Amino acid sequence: MKINIHVTFLPHTDPEASLAFYRDVLGFDVRNDVGYEDMRWITVGPANQPDTSIVLTPPAVDPGLTDEERRVIGELIAKGSYASVVFATDALDELFERVEGSGADVLQEPMEQDWGSRDFAFRDPAGNTVRVQQLA
Repeated sequence: MKINIHVTFLPHTDPEASLAFYRDVLGFDVRNDVGYEDMRWITVGPANQPDTSIVLTPPAVDPGLTDEERRVIGELIAKGSYASVVFATDALDELFERVEGSGADVLQEPMEQDWGSRDFAFRDPAGNTVRVQQLA
């Protein structure tokens, strides 16, 4: 049996800022952009992985959430504690320069980790924590 990661979701708080970041800074393809009322779901992914996507989604749109739960989710997103993702690249320093040059909130510059990988971390425009590891 083969199981692949096909789609995952990250919240966005500003669809235009998230679209520009994932498309222009990270170089992801835009695979879909769906709007409904004042909300947008933007599907992006790396060009070399057409079967793996991230849907940048409006946060807390589940109709079963209370106003208090929506407020808490908004606070967690703002802290960078609600969602995260880890990418890998064969050009860590080059990608770091692009991310840093974009004005993203850099949490950690490239460094060797105790567990054997080299990586850096930042927050995307919504505040999601993104870590990028050097491919071996």
